[in-house]
Parts: sequence; structure tokens; C-alpha cells
Amino acid sequence: MNWTATRPIRVVVLDDHAVVRHGLAARLKQESDIEVTALFASGREVVQALKDSAVEVDVLLMDYSLGPAEIDGLNLIRLIRVRYPDLKILVASAHHNKATVGMVMHAGARGFVGKEEELSELVRAIRTVATGGKRLNDTLAAEMERDALADAPAAAADGAAGDLAALVDRPELSPREREVLRCCLDGMSVTDIAEKFARSIKTISSQKQSAYRKLGIRTDTELFKIKHELEGQ
Repeated sequence: MNWTATRPIRVVVLDDHAVVRHGLAARLKQESDIEVTALFASGREVVQALKDSAVEVDVLLMDYSLGPAEIDGLNLIRLIRVRYPDLKILVASAHHNKATVGMVMHAGARGFVGKEEELSELVRAIRTVATGGKRLNDTLAAEMERDALADAPAAAADGAAGDLAALVDRPELSPREREVLRCCLDGMSVTDIAEKFARSIKTISSQKQSAYRKLGIRTDTELFKIKHELEGQ
């Protein structure tokens, strides 16, 4: 999993959408210095292939938000980084905001490419990550650099609050899902939230689970891990 310039960069593509998966592979195969060695639809398949040494890979190009029954993106990144520290992870996702990118990079990814970016940018990102660099687009890199340079406690607290707000205010969440998520982050139970908004427990539970699916998480524990990581940045 250590790349040298004497051979192509070996890339594995992980995306649960077949059209995206095969489209990315077709584009990458046009590059003489990149070799697509495997395509996977699930994180579990990737983990098993790595465990069995069934795939040669320098860079794992993965979607952040996989299917609802999948290992969530953050835990998959952490798992791979612990077991295979030399493998470089590059995330490609439509969820291109500072909160998501911060979590992904903190978990151990080497770069992040928004799916709205040009494919030529993805190719450049793969090369950058393979050679040991990190890759973010210019806007996000500047924002995260400013956050990293903020050394006053008050500024750090404001940054954490802003990241949490960005997490809750993600555009894919409905207004009611955002309300429920904010209450969950405040430590309220489903029953407490139902009483607060005069809705049924079943309705609140459904909205909570819908929000979790959109965030790529499944449990309260995972939500509070994200909160802890954002507050600790």
C-alpha cells in the first residue's frame, strides 16, 4: 500500500451507486498512471477484501454516505486507518460542507472531493493523496486553516458551535428533522421531544431515524461521537 512512481497508482472505488462506481472507473482508466484494481458497492466488501489481501490498493476512493444498512462513513474510515495505516483514503461526496469535511479529515482521510467538482480535479486529488499530500478545494482549505489558527478559547468554542450548527443545518435534512436532531444533541429523549412539540412518539422516532440515515449514522452513540469530535477540534 506504499505507492512509488515506478508503477501506476492502484485505486479501489467504493460507491453504492453502480452508475457512479462504473463511471468513475471508466474515467480513471483513461489515465496512464492510474490503475483501477477493484470496484465495491459496500464497505463490508472492502474490509473483507483488505483482510483477505484480495485487492492491491494505494488509494481508496470512497463515497461518504453509503446505504442505510452500511457501516457509516466515519467509522469505516477509522477502521481502515487503524488496520491499514499506509492506505490513503480519498472521500468523494455530495455532502460538501465544512462540518462533514472536518469530520472526515479528523477521522483519517487524506482528502475530500465534492461530487460537483470536475473529474479532472478528482484525478489530481488521487495523485496528490497517493504522494502523501492532502487535498481540499481552495475555499474549504482556507476556512479550515483559519479555524486551525484560532487559538483563543472563545474562538475555539465559537468554531465548535459553528460546526455543530452546520451539522444540524445540512440541506438534506427537513426542518422537523433538524428540530429533532437539535433536541437529541441537547440530550433530550424521544419522549421529551414528543412532549415539547406535541407530536406522537412514533412520529418523533421516525423523524430521528430519518435524520440519522441522512447523516450516515445509526445510533445515539455515533451522534455524540461526532459532537465530541467537532467540539474537540
